[in-house]
Amino acid sequence: MPLRAVLWDLDDTLFDYTGSDRAGVLRHLREEGLTAAYGGEEAALTRWQAAMERAFARFLAGELEFLEHRRERARTFLGIALSDDEADAWFGRYVAHYEASWVLFPDSAPALEALAPLVRQAVLSNSGTASQERKLRALGIRGYFEAVLCSDELGHAKPEPEAFAAACDALGLPPEEVVYVGDRLDIDALGARDAGLTAVWLDRSGSGEEPPPGVRRIAGLGELPELLRGVIGFGAPSTIR
Repeated sequence: MPLRAVLWDLDDTLFDYTGSDRAGVLRHLREEGLTAAYGGEEAALTRWQAAMERAFARFLAGELEFLEHRRERARTFLGIALSDDEADAWFGRYVAHYEASWVLFPDSAPALEALAPLVRQAVLSNSGTASQERKLRALGIRGYFEAVLCSDELGHAKPEPEAFAAACDALGLPPEEVVYVGDRLDIDALGARDAGLTAVWLDRSGSGEEPPPGVRRIAGLGELPELLRGVIGFGAPSTIR
């Protein structure tokens, strides 16, 4: 059966979330005069990451709305009680620095452009729809995607098979006609494989780790068109730029 669509993860796949977040939070903490209070930059970043992971896990579990998870991140990081307005204001100042640091990976736009004439493309993300829509537009790549599908509206999050099934249903395609590309082996690649999609793991770290059965590994998005053409048998050689 031919492959007709590529579903993309966004954060740390197309968009450098880790780099943008690091730059944004460091600028925020410096302006707030908080770096030293939390043990220096690296210690503060570790604390920030822990607060994010805790709150985001609750968001994915449906325990918190997206705005509420941001408030919890602020309260957990600071370790003090904040009203909703205070938490929103503090987190909003971080967001301004974070958004000023937004950047795509250098290989993202070329890969999207190369695939655009050949296959349908959409996003499946474990985040808030409004946030991801805004991000895609700011980064100048929203036009490549016919749909932006996020866990807050789907009611399921990766690696749940229901999340991938809902995305395929939104495209009107069976899972076997859809490729999923993401940077997380556990959440993205294995989740997609187990849901019946063709799974491509983007290993930007260059770990060289042998992927599990049913998962293809690439070290950069420049490898993706060739993989789809050669290994998976997608399209004709002359059609891939």
